[in-house]
Amino acid sequence: MSDPWKSSAVFETNFPDLGTKRQGKVRDMYDLGDCLLLIASDRISAFDVVLPEGIPGKGYVLNQLSKFWFDRLWQESGLVPHHLITMNPEEFPDACKPHVELLAGRSMIVEKADPLPVECIVRGYLSGSAWKEYKKQGTVCEQLLPVGLRESDKFPEPLFTPSTKATKGHDENISFEKMKAMIGGELAEHVKQASLTIYQRAASLAEERGIIIADTKFEFGLHRETKQLLVIDELLTPDSSRFWPKDLYEAGKSQPSFDKQFVRDYLDSVGWDHNPPPPHLPEDVVQQTSAKYREALERFV
Repeated sequence: MSDPWKSSAVFETNFPDLGTKRQGKVRDMYDLGDCLLLIASDRISAFDVVLPEGIPGKGYVLNQLSKFWFDRLWQESGLVPHHLITMNPEEFPDACKPHVELLAGRSMIVEKADPLPVECIVRGYLSGSAWKEYKKQGTVCEQLLPVGLRESDKFPEPLFTPSTKATKGHDENISFEKMKAMIGGELAEHVKQASLTIYQRAASLAEERGIIIADTKFEFGLHRETKQLLVIDELLTPDSSRFWPKDLYEAGKSQPSFDKQFVRDYLDSVGWDHNPPPPHLPEDVVQQTSAKYREALERFV
């Protein structure tokens, strides 16, 4: 495996022999027939826009942290199955073998699934866009909350706050009632309970390692053949979650973090309006962000 922390970040892949590539904000996907190859690049997005610079080691961190959670959380029964088949390059299909040097550490073979058109966000603490909304109108995703809450306060119980999955532009928070109208009431209830259960298990395990998971985003899909509900995509990474150091936590202000909030804060400081084209990231921001991702991985693995 090549050094994942080298300065020339893996921004995208190009493997014509593996077929047509589908490219998401962060991941490159190849259809291998009965399964998918997902590759976590070092691209970084903020406010739903991919930035010009990559973050060295980021794709490696996303892959390894997802593996940690898939391995640990599913040791107990009762969770919705996940899509992971293997992250071991020796078990990859033969077609992948010529590319094993790049694939090792930052890729996975997964089941095919049809993604649900919603993102499933669980919030344990009042932060980010939720804090902005609460300050304006006392709600979070249309859920009325008690008066007098402070930034970074812990909720009595985690909140489930779904959003749309925008193919262009920005995702939008939606009510649970709208989610039920989109995918059906029974499936929506199943997804909500699965999201809350995974979050609560993960939050407990993370606190043992000195990390607070303030909020996180899950994605689900229906298995292409069996139609069984699966957890798909990445899981509990710095891209999909806010990780705070527990020993520095203090309600009433913003928190230091091991996620891309550092990049968001920089972009806001230069007055970017969150619409394309995005500004370039200075080298010191790139390297400090890489270090934050690396520390997040080292805290868990």
